[in-house]
Amino acid sequence: VQLVESGGGLVQPGESLRLSCVASGFTNNDYTIGWYRQPPGQQRELVATITRGGNTVYADSVKGRFTISRDNAENTVYLQMNSPKPDDTAVYYCNTAGGSLKWGQGTQVTVSS
Repeated sequence: VQLVESGGGLVQPGESLRLSCVASGFTNNDYTIGWYRQPPGQQRELVATITRGGNTVYADSVKGRFTISRDNAENTVYLQMNSPKPDDTAVYYCNTAGGSLKWGQGTQVTVSS
């Protein structure tokens, strides 16, 4: 079982970015999947989740700016980041809603002018 995150990079405030999470070795369609992030020197936090049926929940800090979605045919979950702010700078990870799988390497997102 492996989760691979990609799509991070250095962006300016307000510049959109889309992260991808591809699962191998299991079918993520069966699970509620979450995007998490760990800012420098801080604890990992849950950013957004999406259920099998497509119901979504967001942290207040990203509500209205980020959108989580999934492509079950591609076994992929996305995080569309619109209007990012410097406070969104973090390593972003995906996992089940309970964090039950081995964590991947994550993808670094840096928001800076």
